[in-house]
Amino acid sequence: MTGHKETPLPFRERMWRVIFLADTRAGRAFDIALILVILSSVVVVMLDSVAHIHAEWGGVLYVTEWVLTGLFTLEYLLRLYCARNPVRYARSFFGIVDLLATIPTYLIVLFPTAHYLTVIRVLRIMRIFRVLKLAAHVREADVLVRSLIASRRKITVFVFAVFTLTVILGSLMFLIEGPEHGIDNIPRGVYWAVVTLTTVGYGDIAPQTPFGQFVATIVMVLGYGIIAVPTGIVTAELTAAANRDQRACTKCREHGHLPSAQYCRTCGEELPDARL
Repeated sequence: MTGHKETPLPFRERMWRVIFLADTRAGRAFDIALILVILSSVVVVMLDSVAHIHAEWGGVLYVTEWVLTGLFTLEYLLRLYCARNPVRYARSFFGIVDLLATIPTYLIVLFPTAHYLTVIRVLRIMRIFRVLKLAAHVREADVLVRSLIASRRKITVFVFAVFTLTVILGSLMFLIEGPEHGIDNIPRGVYWAVVTLTTVGYGDIAPQTPFGQFVATIVMVLGYGIIAVPTGIVTAELTAAANRDQRACTKCREHGHLPSAQYCRTCGEELPDARL
């Protein structure tokens, strides 16, 4: 009985397995090579921003950047070619990142005045998230985003309250210290209030009068309490979001139900903890 030879996969399917999967030796080798190219590119961009390195090694960095850009361009075209849905890939988050990380070098050739776009090349480091399969944690990131959105009104009110407080404190310090002690106008006083209230403390403006130092002490202590407020707001929303996500439907595995929900919002199945 003659054994049947396994039909070789089409080139496009083989490339898809190598580029988009990492369960084969070729796929793992591709991911490792891509990580090295990405890190090399980021190092080149960072070194090129240093004046004396650019003056001495600018030619080498320029050639290296074009070689790396060529590799990224080839990889992007291959992804478009072997993607199951090229349009969907091109419009996806990582597809846009891939494009933005590739085109700045070409734009500089066409528009020399657009040299500032070279900074966009640093976005290449975000591609490591996909290579290392960190995109699997997008669901956790989505919980964080939804928590921030849910707490946006509270945070907005808090920010306006802090803004009002800094204006009052800045005006007060302008009256207390005055131009002779470095606070010669209200905006400068507001700047001092922001720096002090956020506990940054640059030290470029410091109160000199005893009453000004007393006010500064109160502002510093108040700053520690103010910093904790937005943290508490977001933490509360994160806890609520985590509780909603833990309520998974046993039938369709849908997450994100409200704590008071009794039935799945997708299939109508009774939630496992609805009777608790």
